[in-house]
Amino acid sequence: MAARGRSDKRVEPSFEGSRPSDDFRLDADERVVGNGRPGKRPSRAESEDPDERSERARPSRNKKAPQRGQGGGFFAPLRRLVYWCFVLGIWGGIAVGGLLLYYGAKMPAASTWAIPDRPPNMKITAVDGSVVANRGSTGGEALALEEMSPYLPQAVIAIEDRRFYSHFGVDPFGLARALVNNLTGQPIQGGSTITQQLAKNLFLSPDRTFERKIQEVLLSFWLEHKFTKDQILAMYLNRVFFGSNAYGVEAASRRYFNKSARDVNLGEAATLAGLLKAPSRLSPARDPKAAEARAQVVLGTMREEGYVTDSDLKTAMSQPPAKAKSYWTGAQHYAADMVVDEVKSLIGEPKVDVTVETTLDMRLEAAAEKSLNDVLKKEGGKLNASQAALVSVDATGAIRALVGGRDYATSQFNRAVKAKRQPGSAFKPFVYAAALEAGARPDSMVNDTPVKIGNWSPENFDEKYRGPVTLASAFAQSLNTVAAQLAMQVGPDKVVSLAHRLGIDSDIQANASIALGTSEVSLVELTSAYASFMNGGYKATPHIVKRIIDPDGKVLYEADYANPPRVLSEPVAATMNGMMNRVINEGTGKAARIDGWQAAGKSGTTQSFRDALFVGYTSIMTTGIWFGNDDGAFMKKVTGGGLPAKAWKEYMTSAMRGYTPTPLFGTGRGLDLPPPAAAQPDSPSTTIGDIISGILPGGRRTQDELPADYPPAPRPPAQDSASIEREPARVRPVYGDNQGYDNRQTYDNRPVYGDRGRRGDVIPPGDVPVRDYRQYRGPYDSPAPVPPGAIRGGPVPPGDVGVAGSRDQPRQTTLFDLIMGQ
Repeated sequence: MAARGRSDKRVEPSFEGSRPSDDFRLDADERVVGNGRPGKRPSRAESEDPDERSERARPSRNKKAPQRGQGGGFFAPLRRLVYWCFVLGIWGGIAVGGLLLYYGAKMPAASTWAIPDRPPNMKITAVDGSVVANRGSTGGEALALEEMSPYLPQAVIAIEDRRFYSHFGVDPFGLARALVNNLTGQPIQGGSTITQQLAKNLFLSPDRTFERKIQEVLLSFWLEHKFTKDQILAMYLNRVFFGSNAYGVEAASRRYFNKSARDVNLGEAATLAGLLKAPSRLSPARDPKAAEARAQVVLGTMREEGYVTDSDLKTAMSQPPAKAKSYWTGAQHYAADMVVDEVKSLIGEPKVDVTVETTLDMRLEAAAEKSLNDVLKKEGGKLNASQAALVSVDATGAIRALVGGRDYATSQFNRAVKAKRQPGSAFKPFVYAAALEAGARPDSMVNDTPVKIGNWSPENFDEKYRGPVTLASAFAQSLNTVAAQLAMQVGPDKVVSLAHRLGIDSDIQANASIALGTSEVSLVELTSAYASFMNGGYKATPHIVKRIIDPDGKVLYEADYANPPRVLSEPVAATMNGMMNRVINEGTGKAARIDGWQAAGKSGTTQSFRDALFVGYTSIMTTGIWFGNDDGAFMKKVTGGGLPAKAWKEYMTSAMRGYTPTPLFGTGRGLDLPPPAAAQPDSPSTTIGDIISGILPGGRRTQDELPADYPPAPRPPAQDSASIEREPARVRPVYGDNQGYDNRQTYDNRPVYGDRGRRGDVIPPGDVPVRDYRQYRGPYDSPAPVPPGAIRGGPVPPGDVGVAGSRDQPRQTTLFDLIMGQ
């Protein structure tokens, strides 16, 4: 029983250490009730009596205190890391904010911030509206984003700022990526966004300082707040530097590909975008291979971003690498430089973008460059001719083509405009024209014989003398002795005056050697002076600017050369045309003959073959060409009738293509040259009385004594209202497209032939008509030069000049002259 009693006594386990058995109690509330849930358990303080509580309050010597850091589970370290990162982030943000406030306080107020004006660009266009070149600090005009090739913004975003359309001006992910790459030794990357780069280009210096970086961030926030993403991208693409002095995509595209940014293909766009990393080093003009390698990287990035397909990528990568010369290339850039100088003289330094409409014809420009280079490549080397220049003008003096040298990329010096050289015999037309004004005739006899003027003895090119010759024959053969005699007979000052009247602006020395072209002139002024012969005696002022307009379409300048002054009488102009036509047909300019066209011109060669020129014209156009060397080195017997005449023929044959051949001014209109002296009716025999009375041929003849077929001098302008009313209706030609031109109109009772420039003409498609002399007819708006009563001038050189005279009285042939053979 005792054993059974002991077995009935239950022993409950204890989790609180050793304790007397009589201390253990189980309250009713702690027992499991029928539903299996424990009842409400009172707190330990309520269940224990005061003695037990005091006993438990005493620390046990055997129990260790729990150490800090134990417990919390697996995520405790991660929680602590997040906590401290959060704390440090707050303090870092406070620090960054303080720096932003500090450096922002040093900047001007944001209300005063404004986008600086883009440097003004000068867009130069040809007569057909095509772009010749851009000039200015940027080198190209600004384009709207919609005008650019779509590949350009895609390529730039892909390689420079992939999250451009999603960030707020600063890309934290880009900064983190750049930091990681730089720390891990990967290729160094910048973390700047397109907005930051624009802010730096617009407002800041390139110095790499902490202050500049903070200012860059602030300005980026301002740009993002002020402008749309497309506006920011457009500003960036129009201002960023692409190397080789090209700022903006338009300038870079024309610099490297000779096309507008509107037209670049995928490969070219990738090349341009690749330049942004290192514009100078990766420029195709400096290192085409490096530029191509970088373009391949850009193409790969565009494929990753989904801008192009695999097919597009394969096509672009198969294209040959872009190659560009070290400088702008193309003869049109010589003309563009001339335009810049002329614009500044007309309106001053442009303050805004301007469009300059010029008189250039790009078809003729290309033909001019080709003709010079063809002749130089074929014969220039063996004849020691390294340079050439060309100017081509129409009847108004409008420059249709201009080439200032062999290669603009090699040398930008404009030899057609800025170089002044001796014209040689190409100056003789002014001497002969002055003689005609003084009363000489083409059939007047002169003596080609050795002469001495002071200490100077001019010689002919072949060192031969032909004896008595006509003026026309002496001119065709370019006899120096005859020209020198004429210059002294007329007077050097008269020759200088006529040359200035026709458009030679350079200083000319009024001395005996003027007849041989010893005074230096530019090719452009010499050529335009010849145009006065071509157009019938009107001044042809050389000009290349037609109109200047601003971005709003306001006309800042417009040329008007429709009513120029008369500088030669029609008979003199017609006679000179006939004499210069003989130069090409049978004289020193035979190499310049072109099939189907009546042409006139004159060659010129300077001493020791330093310079060779040929200036000639048809009824449509006047062209002057020079060959030589920049250092004045001697060529190997190159004359004006050689290389220059050959190049003139090649160019003019191309330039006249599409036009119907028309005669030179003065032919077929009652202004024909008089027949040769041999064909004239026999004159009565001369008697001693005639000789004594001074009427021997060779003395001065009046206008009434000239043959009936010799053209009369033009009548002077009407002096009274009645005569003005009797004049026919006057038509003032409209510059450029000749709108309103009517070939039925007459001027001074003479019909105006042809209707060049009218609709339906024979001008080929795409060509812009140029003026021939018939379109340039107008009323006598200024008195024609009145020939002097006699030829007067300096001392009379030996030889028969035909009409010798003194300053006071016309020289009469005497019996002594006859006996002495004079």
